[in-house]
Amino acid sequence: RERFGRQRMTETVTLLAERRQDAGKGAARKLRAGGRVPAVIYGSGRETESLSLQSAEFDRILQRIAGGSTIIDLQVEGTEVRVLIREIQRHPTRKTVTHVDFLEVHAGEALTLEVPLALVGTPDGVRNGGGVLEQFLREIEIEVLPKDIPERVKVDVEALTIGDSLHVADITVENAKILTDSTTTICTVVPPRVEAEPTEGIEEEEEAAEPEIIRKGRAEDETEGEASEE
Repeated sequence: RERFGRQRMTETVTLLAERRQDAGKGAARKLRAGGRVPAVIYGSGRETESLSLQSAEFDRILQRIAGGSTIIDLQVEGTEVRVLIREIQRHPTRKTVTHVDFLEVHAGEALTLEVPLALVGTPDGVRNGGGVLEQFLREIEIEVLPKDIPERVKVDVEALTIGDSLHVADITVENAKILTDSTTTICTVVPPRVEAEPTEGIEEEEEAAEPEIIRKGRAEDETEGEASEE
């Protein structure tokens, strides 16, 4: 049985950006105070360019895209650039976005990126054996052309019985080369967890026996004392 389904190609979204001239921490703080996020764009054959984004708009986009595997049409003051998000920096406590790195992509250039795995179905060992499905790998690294980037890779787990596992070698990604080690385990169906038998009764017996040992020791001490007096 196939362990994979047809992959859904990732959507393309549009994001507005502005060029920025000022650099440094002071300029970045001023941008953030004004509701914007500093960013840079780089890529093969182009110089790194400093940009800024509208914070609220970028946050809305992050809620609907698949992280670093979604192509973004970045509109930079009338110029369109196709990019991927390469890195997002966040405030350590507030978790707000403080900086974004974009990578320009070209139609004929293969990219190396990570895409999420989506387990599909309920394993036989869970339905009929009371087992538990444990997932160990949530993303795989692939090499792929921009037009073929999948939003996610679906992994069919319906046929797994208790003790069965799926590995990277068991799946394929359409029009892409998988770079993650083929022996890496994706998921396993483990047996039902057995609760430990209660030990309360045993502990009570041990507690009941303890005073007897103490009393026995005292009796022996008293006997030894009497013998020494004699």
